[in-house]
Amino acid sequence: MNQTRVRFAPSPTGYLHIGGLRTALYDYLFARKSNGACILRIEDTDQNREVEGAAEMLISTLHELGIDFDESPASGGEFGPYIQSQRLDLYRKHAAELVKKGDAYPCFCTPETLQQMRDEQQEKGEFVKYDRRCLALSKDEVQARLDSHESHVIRLKMPDKRKFIFDDVIRGRVEMDASQSDDQVIIKSDGFPTYHLAATVDDHYMQISHVIRGEEWLSSTPKHIWLYECLGWEAPRWVHLPLILNTDRSKLSKRMNDVSVQSYLQKGYLREALLNFVALLGWHGADDRELYSLEELCENFSLERVNKAGAVFDLVKLDWMNGQYLRSLPLETIAKRAEPWFQPKDVLDYPRYLKIIEAARDRSTLLPDLAEYAKMFFCLDDLTESDAQFILIETSQKVLAWYSHALEATADISAENVAEITNRGIQELGIKGKNYYMPLRLALIGKQHGPDMPTTIEILGKEESLVRLRKHLAKPN
Repeated sequence: MNQTRVRFAPSPTGYLHIGGLRTALYDYLFARKSNGACILRIEDTDQNREVEGAAEMLISTLHELGIDFDESPASGGEFGPYIQSQRLDLYRKHAAELVKKGDAYPCFCTPETLQQMRDEQQEKGEFVKYDRRCLALSKDEVQARLDSHESHVIRLKMPDKRKFIFDDVIRGRVEMDASQSDDQVIIKSDGFPTYHLAATVDDHYMQISHVIRGEEWLSSTPKHIWLYECLGWEAPRWVHLPLILNTDRSKLSKRMNDVSVQSYLQKGYLREALLNFVALLGWHGADDRELYSLEELCENFSLERVNKAGAVFDLVKLDWMNGQYLRSLPLETIAKRAEPWFQPKDVLDYPRYLKIIEAARDRSTLLPDLAEYAKMFFCLDDLTESDAQFILIETSQKVLAWYSHALEATADISAENVAEITNRGIQELGIKGKNYYMPLRLALIGKQHGPDMPTTIEILGKEESLVRLRKHLAKPN
């Protein structure tokens, strides 16, 4: 198996979560770095848990993030079909082959029988596993029960005494005892395969070179190695990614809003930041940089630099990273992404809208923050009582009156001219600092802090600026 071929194989049972995104991203980066192929396979053999539209949403989300596949249900490929429910005959064929060779067997135990068995083993403090009672059935009895169409599953017969030793790209040499492995169900009573058989068969026929998956699958690896051996196939390289942890180092929550990729996009996180952040959940570059574009990740990624230790999902760091991208990506890109959070009328004057985004992004973390910051340019809230009192004192009124007159007399409100007016006011009035700038900002934007005067006046325009300044001038008695 010379070419690097990796697969992302999600189940269409709901949203794409952060852990799934990391696996898909690492698959994609490894394939691109190795000039290999990245395959999308939909593992829909658990029909009871399938959510309508989940597969399409998952593919759409990955595409939105910039992750596309060389082979998939949508694009096709030489090794399709890429949906497991369309490959059932292949799984059943190999399950029958395993039964015929004595490497698997039918099991007729009911769910109630299995639960009683588990309860008894737990009471005795034993390792909970199937006790193989159906393996003791005679061939004639098994055939009779099959002929009567009695409900059953097919179980893989694991070796009794075997130490499985394998090399993991991230963990190195791993040893696991077969006694800690159950006789796994490989065909369910509905005739559909479980993950274990279906993934093994598909990975073989799709010529997968590396299986990249989460650490939670490590304990199942002996079963998969055994399946490869029983079927006479060469196993792929194993790559088990570290757990993703909360900041308290507990396993990352499964609540949708905590781990749903779509939820983060809907909250206004940029796809560039999300990909960059997720890439660093376990991996670090040789130069220990923090910020990477997708292209740079493709150039720098290697599985050897993925850590064994759990990776902490630090929302503070994600927010910081998103702020960095908010300020560094092209202004037009940020403006386009921010449009859904603005009223359509606010975007009609597009040059003005761009100026607003430019002013807002230096003080924002997420896309909706831009719209929140921009509200002061479209409408003003009432001043707080203390601010309203401050703007009426004699010093504040002097500043507003002088600035209104100077601005009205200026035909050109370019940044240079407004800066000259602002500096001249300080000199002529002898008022500076808070006493000078605060009444201007309160009148113009309703806040004590904001962009500089040239930016504010340029965004508001001369007429609107004069209206706002004069509104706060006290009327003579």
